[in-house]
Amino acid sequence: MRKIVSLCLALTLAACGAAPSVSTGPAPTLGTPAPRLNFADTAPHDFGLRGPHGHPVHGIDASRHQPAIDWRTARANGVTFAWLKATEGGDILDPAFKTNWRSARRAGVAHGAYHFFYHCRPAAEQARWFIRHVPRDAGALPPVLDLEWTPFSPTCTVRRAPSVIRSEARIFLDAIETRYGQRPLIYTSIDFYRDNELWRVGTYDFWLRSVAAHPDELYGGRPWTFWQYSATGAVPGIPGEVDLNTFNGNKARWQAWLAANTR
Repeated sequence: MRKIVSLCLALTLAACGAAPSVSTGPAPTLGTPAPRLNFADTAPHDFGLRGPHGHPVHGIDASRHQPAIDWRTARANGVTFAWLKATEGGDILDPAFKTNWRSARRAGVAHGAYHFFYHCRPAAEQARWFIRHVPRDAGALPPVLDLEWTPFSPTCTVRRAPSVIRSEARIFLDAIETRYGQRPLIYTSIDFYRDNELWRVGTYDFWLRSVAAHPDELYGGRPWTFWQYSATGAVPGIPGEVDLNTFNGNKARWQAWLAANTR
């Protein structure tokens, strides 16, 4: 079994051992920063002085791979926000989405939906599928377009030209923005970001994957709003491992971003 190292993110990377659960109470106002951080990581990376512990607002992203989440316990242990997988391509709905959406709201966790893009289906068709399944709830975080290469897909490993990918991304993003009245975000990894020059898509907030270095080091110092810094998180209330994310700013900036980006 791999060694579990506590992050103790509120202050710094700290002592060994699994993080004990913090007691829960009444559900907080949606998106209120969690009172403390009680995360752990089964395979932590040492980011040095520029690690995620320097950011006070943390959250997760979840899908069918995190079954039966106890959202109140997760919230009490540091989950302020959550990105929930909703759809993929034009015919896949994540089976945990509806339950996660309702339960995260009841627990006071700021939550938004993301769509995993399928490179062998028209963007407009995928946007319609997302819109069909994701509600327009007041207070929800903006939708997210997840753009990655899919080399292990059983049905679609195509790598389109960067200009085509950016064009398709804009079609999806425009349709989603029109429907929800919120400027969507883009999630991506370093190889996809570089290969397709995604900064040329437009002025969107980015949620960047960077599990072995600070995103400023890998993404050329380009602006980012959310940072996925671990795929091996251990959070009380969540069975198994979960992705960990942080917001780029302090609690006041988080509240300002929420006010500007939620309906």
